[in-house]
Amino acid sequence: MMPLAMNRDVFVTCAVTGAGDTVSKSSHVPVTPKQIADSAIDAAKAGAAVVHCHVRDPDTGAASRRNDLYKEVTDRIRSAEIDVVLNLTAGMGGDLIFGNVETPLPLNPKGTDMAGASERVSHVGECLPEICTLDCGTMNFSLGDYVMTNTPGMLRAMAKKMTDLGVRPEIEAFDTGHLWFAKQLAEEGLIEDPVLIQLCMGIPWGAPDDLNTFMAMVNNVPQSWTFSAFSIGRNAMAYPAAAILAGGNVRVGLEDNLYAGKGMLATNAQLVEKAVQVVEGMGARIIGPEEVRKKLKLTKR
Repeated sequence: MMPLAMNRDVFVTCAVTGAGDTVSKSSHVPVTPKQIADSAIDAAKAGAAVVHCHVRDPDTGAASRRNDLYKEVTDRIRSAEIDVVLNLTAGMGGDLIFGNVETPLPLNPKGTDMAGASERVSHVGECLPEICTLDCGTMNFSLGDYVMTNTPGMLRAMAKKMTDLGVRPEIEAFDTGHLWFAKQLAEEGLIEDPVLIQLCMGIPWGAPDDLNTFMAMVNNVPQSWTFSAFSIGRNAMAYPAAAILAGGNVRVGLEDNLYAGKGMLATNAQLVEKAVQVVEGMGARIIGPEEVRKKLKLTKR
């Protein structure tokens, strides 16, 4: 029998806006750099030690990877009166949408966005966040003919660039094979200790968020690594408890889930508040940005 190894010192990450088509579904989803930064700062005030940020086109609300938008978000968060660890996505630029089931080629130009390794991390070099994400694999993602594309070669190149910049990669693992490859990156010295992992559960068609699959993921994370976990939609607010109980940390936010309860649209700060209540209700302690920096050896800029 495995002993219960609950985490007693927990940090909360708030995933502020994401890249999904959520803007039309909730007015709380931030779009402009100012809205994104303000929402991140509110989340930090509510108890998030880390804010994970995407950017969106200010006019359309669509996902973007414009460096000037990342720069504005970064500057606004850094000049806020509250301290928080900045985590920028580097997951954009791997979107492959096939034509259709009979004629997969040519690719569908609407939505396909494939960029090289240097371009995909250019904003990381410019903004130098403390953490940036690395989606550690390719998978069928959600609907239709969309494939999230991250080849081994691309991931090795991106991981090396992140490490060379002194930015801690947060490995996004959507399935057990992604963890397998993360161990390979560590073995090759492309990512350095302390390794940080985000277990992304319940995303079609990665690892489902049932507890058996979740524990299979957890059991594949080396003991010395630090992990967080989340699920999306209706299970998002139950997952903080599962994550802490399994020895991990917590992620919530409007990237993953729009609701605080049935029919109740939430803000990022409200989702963080609810997560904090779960953590403290379980007898664990919320740790802040300074302790997270120590734990993960982050470089604050």
